[in-house]
Amino acid sequence: MATLTRQYVKEIEGTGAEICDTRKTIPGLRMFQKYAVSIGGGANHRFGLDDAILIKDNHIAIAGGIDQALNQAKMLAGHMVKIEIEVDTLEQLQAVINNGNADVVMLDNMAPEILKQGIEMVEGRMAVEASGGVTIDTVRAIAETGVHYISAGALTHSAPALDIGLDIS
Repeated sequence: MATLTRQYVKEIEGTGAEICDTRKTIPGLRMFQKYAVSIGGGANHRFGLDDAILIKDNHIAIAGGIDQALNQAKMLAGHMVKIEIEVDTLEQLQAVINNGNADVVMLDNMAPEILKQGIEMVEGRMAVEASGGVTIDTVRAIAETGVHYISAGALTHSAPALDIGLDIS
């Protein structure tokens, strides 16, 4: 995991973006897996559900829309709790911008050209994270769009084992 994370970090050097893990970890091993990501130079997104609020599509649906979800989160969260919301269209992003209650917006499964448009729309009002479809082959193009964070579940759930051997003579 540390080695794979280091590969991702090297791939985006000089862009200003930061590689983050996700909560997609093996039960009981989260601390170790997240430690490996940090050793590799990546950042830990969240350790648990209590670190920050992450509003996803199901939360938006249950709340009745983006405005309702963000307003409820802002009302219920303490002043020190960050609120992040996941969107998958630029129309949803515009609703988040208009609302103003998000600290971070996660642009999910968007092509680099669309991510760049999203960055221009945000105009520095909040941090922007890219997620979904992140591979070692796509991460540089994603980072060059200007996003602040790139989260990749592959760092913890798909890291290959190193081929290590020991010969004793």
